[in-house]
Amino acid sequence: MSEDAFNMSMRKFLKQVGVTSQREIEKFVQSGASKGKKLRLKMTLVAPGTDFSHVVEGEIELP
Repeated sequence: MSEDAFNMSMRKFLKQVGVTSQREIEKFVQSGASKGKKLRLKMTLVAPGTDFSHVVEGEIELP
């Protein structure tokens, strides 16, 4: 696989992750199920069949 093909494939995946994650968070917040002024989040990225795992944690301010 060429470096360009790898970069395009990765960007496509990351765009999909970002867009779908944002939609799901927005739906959750709009449902009124969230309490408080901040929403703590944790995302785990795994590659099945490998030992790759990456965790990102953070908070977002609620309206």
